[in-house]
Order: sequence, then C-alpha cells, then structure tokens
Amino acid sequence: MFSIQEILSMAIRIEENGERFYRQAIARISDQSLASVLLCLAEEEVRHQQMFRELREASEGSGKFHWAEDIGGSMLQNVVGDQTFSLKELDPAHFTSEWKILKAAIEFENDTILFMEMIRDFVTDAATLQQLNDLIAEEQRHKETLHRCLHCRQPACQELKALN
Repeated sequence: MFSIQEILSMAIRIEENGERFYRQAIARISDQSLASVLLCLAEEEVRHQQMFRELREASEGSGKFHWAEDIGGSMLQNVVGDQTFSLKELDPAHFTSEWKILKAAIEFENDTILFMEMIRDFVTDAATLQQLNDLIAEEQRHKETLHRCLHCRQPACQELKALN
C-alpha cells in the first residue's frame, strides 16, 4: 500500500518532470511565441509542485488524509502499471519537430490529469478536493493550449505554408 506521502511525492515528481520537459523543450523551439507558452506552462508546473508539497507537509501526522489508505498498493500499482504517468523523464532532444514535442506534451498532460483524477476519487476532505479539481482544470487548460499550438504545426499545415 502507498502512503499519502508516497502518493503526493509521485504527484510532485510528475509536476517536476513536466517543468523540466517544458524548460528543455524551450531550447529546441525556434518559434518565440511557442517558447513563451512553454515557459508559462513550466511556471505553472512549479506552482503545482508547491501545492502538492504543502499537502504532503499537511498530511504528516494528520488524520485528514485517511482517504489515501483506501488506495491499496495493488490497486494503485495496477492503475500505474507500466504507465509511467509522466514519472519517466522525457528528453525533448529525442523529438525531431515542434509538432512532436507538442504531441508528447499533450500526452504528458493527459497522464497528469488521469493521475489526479484517480487520486480525486478517494479524497473526502472538501478543501483538498477543491484544490485537486482546480489543478485538474488547470491541466485541462494546459492541454487545450497545447492543442491550439499543435493545430498550427501539423505536418500538413507546415507543408502548405512552405508551398506559399
């Protein structure tokens, strides 16, 4: 069974990996407006890390997080399984285009949302639940922003722009 500290440490690690990915991707992006978007996303991931750190600190010795006991180790392991939930570090240097970086970032955000939704299903504390819902909404906005950026960089769009 995972403790609340372990679950929240996983959440922190996911956010740290997101921040690192976005910051490394900025160096591979030629479009300054896209680089600005990625910088904003990286900064939001830092804010999310802090929120999870505060929850982890508040959980120490507190009965407020008894919901974590409901997440059995085998269940969480089954959910996590081989899915890295963005726990594995991705290196933007492995991607050959801005389009592929954006696709990876969207998958990263999907993983983050899925992980947070899994946690949310067990939360009974109203304040923690509100924080998680707010974070999920922010991650959804990240995904929408990335989708808008991706739309402008689809290979077909790039080929058409090159012809003009």
